[in-house]
Amino acid sequence: MSFGSSGFTSVYDRLVLRHPLLSILVCLALVLGLASQLGNLKLDASSDSLVLEGDSDLKYFRESSKLYASEEFLLVTYQPHGDLLGDDSLATLAALRDELAGLEGVSSVLSILDVPLLQSPPVSLTDVTGSEGLPTLSDPGIDRELVREEFRTSPIYHQLLVSSDGRTSAIQVNLQADQRYAELLERRESLRARAAEQGLQAQEREQLRAAERDFKAYSALASERQSVLVEQVRAVVAVYRDRADLFVGGVPMIVADMVSFVRSDLVTFGSGILLFVVVVLAIIFRQLRWVTLPLICCVASATFMLGLLAWLDWRMTVISSNFVALLLITTLAITIHLVVRYRELQLDRPEADQRELVLATVNLMAVPCLYTSLTTAVAFVSLVVSGIRPVIDFGWMMTVGLAVALVLTFVLLPCMLVLLPKGRPADASTRHSGLTVQFARLTEAHGGKVLLVAGVLLLVSAVGISQLKVENRFIDYFSETTEIYQGMELLDAELGGTIPLDIIIDVDDEMQLFLRQAPVQRAGPPAAGPPAAGAPVGADDEPWEDDGFGDEFEDDSGFDDGFDGDEEVFQQSYWFTVSGMDKLEAIHNYLDSLPETGKVLSLATTYAVVKNLLGADVGDVELALVQRSLPEDIASIVVSPYFSAEQDQARISLRVKETSKELRRNEFLTRVHRHLVEEMGVREDKLHFTNMLVLYNNVLQSLFKSQILTLGAVFIAILLMFIVLFRSVWLALIAIGPNLLAAGIVLGVMGLAGIPLDIMTITIAAIVVGIGVDHAIHYVHRFRREFPVDRDYIATMYRCHESIGRAMFYTSITVIAGFSILALSNFTPTIYFGLLTSLAMLASVIGSLMLLPQLIVSLKPLGPGAES
Repeated sequence: MSFGSSGFTSVYDRLVLRHPLLSILVCLALVLGLASQLGNLKLDASSDSLVLEGDSDLKYFRESSKLYASEEFLLVTYQPHGDLLGDDSLATLAALRDELAGLEGVSSVLSILDVPLLQSPPVSLTDVTGSEGLPTLSDPGIDRELVREEFRTSPIYHQLLVSSDGRTSAIQVNLQADQRYAELLERRESLRARAAEQGLQAQEREQLRAAERDFKAYSALASERQSVLVEQVRAVVAVYRDRADLFVGGVPMIVADMVSFVRSDLVTFGSGILLFVVVVLAIIFRQLRWVTLPLICCVASATFMLGLLAWLDWRMTVISSNFVALLLITTLAITIHLVVRYRELQLDRPEADQRELVLATVNLMAVPCLYTSLTTAVAFVSLVVSGIRPVIDFGWMMTVGLAVALVLTFVLLPCMLVLLPKGRPADASTRHSGLTVQFARLTEAHGGKVLLVAGVLLLVSAVGISQLKVENRFIDYFSETTEIYQGMELLDAELGGTIPLDIIIDVDDEMQLFLRQAPVQRAGPPAAGPPAAGAPVGADDEPWEDDGFGDEFEDDSGFDDGFDGDEEVFQQSYWFTVSGMDKLEAIHNYLDSLPETGKVLSLATTYAVVKNLLGADVGDVELALVQRSLPEDIASIVVSPYFSAEQDQARISLRVKETSKELRRNEFLTRVHRHLVEEMGVREDKLHFTNMLVLYNNVLQSLFKSQILTLGAVFIAILLMFIVLFRSVWLALIAIGPNLLAAGIVLGVMGLAGIPLDIMTITIAAIVVGIGVDHAIHYVHRFRREFPVDRDYIATMYRCHESIGRAMFYTSITVIAGFSILALSNFTPTIYFGLLTSLAMLASVIGSLMLLPQLIVSLKPLGPGAES
């Protein structure tokens, strides 16, 4: 039997196989050199890594965050074992607050002990605007029953600091603003904006590269500091768990926990997968060399790529963390195909020497392995168009990783084999038995049923795909037993929700015209006699006085003459008029009525507080006083977070319930936007939705469009590659059929099982396509090679199942067994990744061993067979 040769084989033999030890040493030097960089490998789960690049909403969010001085914070839920307002509970709370405030990186801590009280006992607006401070719960002699009632009814504190049942309180741990981070981000974004708008000169391009390097380096340090701070907060909280039920929450903790879970899974389950692979390979091949050699290739590929990522400071994220496991799959698949082909040749030609067998193996497997790598790369390159940096990086990481796996495996495995003796050949008696042969017999005997089952699965998959949801619930990423899950659940149920959404409304021309033309409205008293509440007050009318309140209006601030002060002009905002407040109140109440929303805060909250203070309706003059004269500590709570005098805009801040099963982010945002524009008369160009709910929704919608809707383009590209490889349009169409079905099955199961397409699972489409095409290429390539022997389709099918079918089956079983261990993770995306990848392998191998051969036998794409 002649093995044949090719130009590639000759070059490969001259450069690699004739110098096996040198080739191995070169690979070893590269791997060890890059392994020395592993200590610099970084994981990134910052919010900046989970947003859409170039998103106009992201730009607006950053601008509004600066305008409203938004701080990052952690929330600690405090549920004492006794009465929340009891002496012991408050003493514990004070100690916990003080200890948290002493941590480096914490700017302030806000708790029920620190907030000003307005109804315990009731105070007047004069008291609020006066120089003396307001009472707090920490004051001696405070009436705690009045405080309890205030917390239960306060528009500000209810379900923000204290739950409805009065048993749970929130402690807000404000983190120090990182000015260096903000400066570097601003520098990078300004240069990027200039590059997008007008291009950059050579010097400016270098400045941009430097700005990106500086920001990347500093953000790693900032993320590490924040992770340390989260752990310190947890350590402080743990000390008090014998006196209260405590949970830590907030976006910084979500980020820290995601990194922690991913890092843990990489180590624990990466080792577990390798162990399972070792066991399965030992069971399949029953020879030490066929366990050791594939394992060496897998470890070398993974080490090389991880070291390369560390050297280039190419950071892994929660999305690309699956990259290592996928790299193991691809490397393992190449090694198993080489091993199985080598063992076949050894069995067919026992007199051939070792070098001849190895060279023949490389010659026969180079083309199919090259094409499997190329077609898999095409599937992963589809991720590059997502516009989301971690997904783009994942696509490029897999593309580079595939090339590394192909080269290292084709160098290391053949060279190690050449240095080893031939060893014991495979048992010839098993060639015509085994499970793959049973697949061939089933296909021959029940070909019609195979096609029927495939049709039914296609219909069921279509139903499942129609039920796919594009959604992202961070709480679903974690097990119910984890602290982060329980904390988010408690925040949603008792303390106003988890995910922030801001609605910002700019003053429009009609509002400004109203402000110039409308008469000033002044409040009326609660009893008969003075003017009716809200009645117009002329310039010559005397203001109504109550409890000395009129003195506030007759000082030199100029309230009675158009609010013109001696030194500066005070411009009353439309939002601080009765008309403006009524509009905001209507919007506020609508948002508060929605089942998806938790706590809603806005100037309407301030409006309600002022009405409570006056005990009467509020007029324009009183609202002007609120806008201008509140002390800074009070204004920072009830005005500054919800109003910008600089932009003359009102901000409504709300939190959405992450645990809501009915929450559909895109539908929710669209519905609210439509209602505000169509039903409440807000001009669309003056209405802005921002904050994390909007940004993550944009990411999801972009992912859906870029991945699901580009699958067709990916299949077309793979089809063209099939045509080039197989030199037959008909055979290429047949080969791609099982891959379409496998992708449909996985996506259909996701839809039927209610697994949403989110930022973690949406990449499964590329994974399914990438895995599926490998089996089809190997099978069809082998079928084309075997068919000319006797031009018998059935006999060729059996020979393929006995040879390449074994390699396909061994690869699939090994991967399925190894990835099943991921189901034990506490991180749900890891579980989904393991189960869906295993399902993809199962669907792909069954499709390639039953549906694909049945299509070939039925349609005869290689011409009439000898039996016809």
